[in-house]
Amino acid sequence: MTPASESAYPHLFTPLDLGFTQLRNRVLMGSMHTGLEDRARDFPRLAAYFAERAEGGVGLIVTGGFAPNVVGWLKPFGGKLSWPWEVRPHRQLTAAAHQHGAKICLQLLHAGRYAYHPLSVAPSRLKAPINPFTPRALSARGVDRHVADYARSARLAREAGYDGVEVMGSEGYLINEFIAPRTNQRRDAWGGDASQRMRFAVEIVRRIREACGPDFIIIYRLSLVDLVDGGSNWEEIVAQAQAIEAAGATIINSGIGWHEARVPTIATSVPRGAFAGVTAKLKPHVGVPLVATNRINMPDVAERILASGGADMVSLARPLLADPQWPNKARAGRARAINTCIACNQACLDHVFENKTASCLVNPRAVHETELVYRPVATRKRVAVVGAGPAGLACATVAAERGHQVTLFDANDEIGGQFNLAKRIPGKEEFHETLRYFGHKLDETGVQVRLGTRADAAALAGFDEVVLATGILPRQVDFPGANHAKVVSYLDVLLGRVTVGHRAAIIGAGGIGFDVGEFLSQEGPSPSLDTARWMAEWGVDPTFQARGALAPPAPEPAARTLWLLQRSPGRPGARLGKTTGWIHRATLKGKGVTMLGGVEYLGVDDSGLRIRVEGNEQVLDVDHVVICAGQQSNRVLMEELQDKGIAARLIGGADVANELDAKRAIDQGSRVAADL
Repeated sequence: MTPASESAYPHLFTPLDLGFTQLRNRVLMGSMHTGLEDRARDFPRLAAYFAERAEGGVGLIVTGGFAPNVVGWLKPFGGKLSWPWEVRPHRQLTAAAHQHGAKICLQLLHAGRYAYHPLSVAPSRLKAPINPFTPRALSARGVDRHVADYARSARLAREAGYDGVEVMGSEGYLINEFIAPRTNQRRDAWGGDASQRMRFAVEIVRRIREACGPDFIIIYRLSLVDLVDGGSNWEEIVAQAQAIEAAGATIINSGIGWHEARVPTIATSVPRGAFAGVTAKLKPHVGVPLVATNRINMPDVAERILASGGADMVSLARPLLADPQWPNKARAGRARAINTCIACNQACLDHVFENKTASCLVNPRAVHETELVYRPVATRKRVAVVGAGPAGLACATVAAERGHQVTLFDANDEIGGQFNLAKRIPGKEEFHETLRYFGHKLDETGVQVRLGTRADAAALAGFDEVVLATGILPRQVDFPGANHAKVVSYLDVLLGRVTVGHRAAIIGAGGIGFDVGEFLSQEGPSPSLDTARWMAEWGVDPTFQARGALAPPAPEPAARTLWLLQRSPGRPGARLGKTTGWIHRATLKGKGVTMLGGVEYLGVDDSGLRIRVEGNEQVLDVDHVVICAGQQSNRVLMEELQDKGIAARLIGGADVANELDAKRAIDQGSRVAADL
């Protein structure tokens, strides 16, 4: 292993001395719920998940959230640690981390008014806008009992072998609800001015320290920017941090934004390290180590934050889903080999909010380590994969990694398929990283890559296995004037084969339609590449001084006048990702895009696009009509192979073309390769 002093990232791999214990580096694996925390029978899988990250070199792991009592459940029968008989299963998790040299802390998370069940409690009887349940306001005696519950849960965590706990005091959960005037309207000793609103948090930390002794890590997750009206201001945040330190916290972790905030905080359109500045602003005011977080997905970003003195550790959650070997690769100077988190949220947060087990779009083994195993092959086969899009790249590299001799064909002169379109969308620049990773992986695994080659039955006849990842073809539309010069395909637009005029209509409001809308509304570099511009657009106070760190949003003017249309009734974009769809809708709304559902397309002529909405006809005076009306599987080669008697498997868009789905494509490609 490369010594820290010789690493390209020396600050990242310098040990952190906490006095009573030492962390081997500055990488904290941030808490993220996986769906395996809620049932003890899933703990062997959860242990395997933690073991891979510990073996991958992470310094400190924080688990997904566990409630300190029943009313604190995130959902009915969710993860909880409050009784002695719940301790034993956790020893599997702590042993898995310790076996590979990592420390591990249990996150104590009380959902407060975000609890999705009728037993929920909060400081005041105020319903969250994202939850149908109205919480019961805690009595003063109930608050005291909750403080005791946190201390008891921490003590049980110590018995389970945890090195410490993280007290979740941010993101709008119970403790944060006590702190913010937005949600604390109490008039007793637990409400009122800032010192009384923070009393609940301070008492919890103090009681945990008393219960667990001086040699126990207490991380406090402090909300440094609430990003909601009625949040804390900077003076209150500093006072809270100092009081938490005095109460016995070992480390303060940065919390960024509430779940009900109007500002995105972890989506791919958020600039890398966008909120590291607020951690740096707190640094002079406290003596305990501080952790910077959110959109820190590559070692150079982490090293820059640490080298500047703005933080003592960096928190990576989803980046360690994407690549459990992230720390080891970084330390060895192999950053190009890292499978970078693209912050898409599609398989991690979207799954959790849909009560599914989490995974990762770019790494389907994440949280599935025990059932998706890439075992070395017993018999080496000659494998042909046709199509170098996400499905084909995943299949080719996994098959070659297992030991097969793989040849990858693609008619284009570069790998990537539909990812070469996605990377052009403002806010999706991270997709470049996935293609960089796969390019490296192809070289590393010895895949023979034949670009600019259109495979046919003759070329594939000698292979033992043939896998077709031939992708999709745009679906053609059928209305009068569909062949008019104004009508163009989204492929032509995104590939630069057509320059769209100043006024355009987009037909189809699925993921592609929204992508095209963002592409056409933005001219020049994206705000996602410039933190100052991005904060101005979304209304974040760059000084972090204002209450909630909010400022009036100031979206940049749109490059074009756009209409986004869909045939089905209802709100356009309703089927987009659960945790990111609202961001895309808000982005286009800020750009002044007109979004209409229930549209009947009457035809295109020289005057523009004629439509009917709610019985009223109108003509949209547009220069172009961009068709994003779905896709169909490209199975031309499959039919040719069947005629020749050559067996083949379909994956990705060639198998299912209902709205482009890289998550399913990469997962399917990986699983087919694992079975070859």
